[in-house]
Amino acid sequence: MKSRCPICGREALLPDDVMPGEVIEHDCGVTLEVVIDGSRALLKPLEIGEDWGE
Repeated sequence: MKSRCPICGREALLPDDVMPGEVIEHDCGVTLEVVIDGSRALLKPLEIGEDWGE
């Protein structure tokens, strides 16, 4: 499955069994999250929320 990095625009090859929410490291060094839109896999920058701790 193919998608494009939203940061650098280069192609990213994803496995056919990729799951929504899966996290991948792209060649440009950015961490991306997989989002499934119908039959397409889209990539978005991984957003890490604040950890309020214990």
